Amino acid sequence: MRSERFGGQEERSQSDSSVSAAFPSTRYQGSKAKLAHRIWARISGLKFHTCLDAFGGTGVVAYHLKQKGKAVTYNDVLTFNYLAGSALIENAGRVLTARDLEWIVGRHREITYSSFCADTFHDIYFTDEENAWIDRVITNIRLVPDPFKRALAFFALCQACIIKRPYNLFHRKNLYLRFAEVKRSFGNKVTWDKPFEHWFRTFAAEANQAVFDNGSQNRALNLDAMAVPGRYDLVYVDTPYISRRGVAVDYLDFYHFLEGLAHYDQWPDSVDRKCKHLRFKKRPSPWTDRHRIHAAFDELFRKFRDSILVVSYRSDGIPSPTELAAILARYKRNVDVERFGRYRYVLSTNGDSQEMLLIGT
Repeated sequence: MRSERFGGQEERSQSDSSVSAAFPSTRYQGSKAKLAHRIWARISGLKFHTCLDAFGGTGVVAYHLKQKGKAVTYNDVLTFNYLAGSALIENAGRVLTARDLEWIVGRHREITYSSFCADTFHDIYFTDEENAWIDRVITNIRLVPDPFKRALAFFALCQACIIKRPYNLFHRKNLYLRFAEVKRSFGNKVTWDKPFEHWFRTFAAEANQAVFDNGSQNRALNLDAMAVPGRYDLVYVDTPYISRRGVAVDYLDFYHFLEGLAHYDQWPDSVDRKCKHLRFKKRPSPWTDRHRIHAAFDELFRKFRDSILVVSYRSDGIPSPTELAAILARYKRNVDVERFGRYRYVLSTNGDSQEMLLIGT
């Protein structure tokens, strides 16, 4: 694809973008959007400039740190999350133009389009027409030459997919919920009925608005947290959560469709055909294994023992807050624990869980 298909005003100046930039809206499970300012209020007095968000997720905490002028490294093992980090954290000025968007949503005779989503996910997550639209748009996005524009467009596509889903998840086959003539206590049929292109353009505009240069060097990584290189003044940790019953929040299970889009060519080999909603094949992880989680925290804290360690946690998790503080105390002289209050997440039945912040200095 020739780069001249893309053009127009492509950069946001540092002076303009730093004032108006705002993190995009998100419906991501476990997002710290409501807590980022409280986390900052608690750590703003600490002396640090370089920082790592080791389990970046939505990127909302990393973005908040970027807004405060820090040199931020965002990391996430899931590729679709990494692309969000690339678009919003590492990217300092590239934005999608009107010409870019027109090309991305169009159909081009010289391009051969796959029909993987349409062939594979009939009547599972989206309509046949929507699946075909996704196949076309992800193919176009993958041909965008600029990596930051490509990441911005991918972010917008993922957000469009999420907002069109009941519960904003891909955890079950439930497309029928969008069309059933029943009284609903969740979701928004008006939202679901708006076309994909409307939401794609909406989130592309939000992503563009979020782009800014904070004057520091920021980057995004796609690694296991244990493999992240470098030294940092502060490391922020927000791992997947295991409830006291041993039930883990598996973000790959919740968002496997988005991870598939990020690995579009390899997707067919990753699908669990025995599962009726065609999730990804399981990837064992110590962060979702109650028998390995204690050792995983110990290894992570040991790896970054020379950094200030800031850990977001929940009061009913495994390990318990007391156990986690004890692990942190093996490597940090001072461990402070703060409770932020109760927060209820999507599909959660536990109203007693409290958000917590552990700080090791």
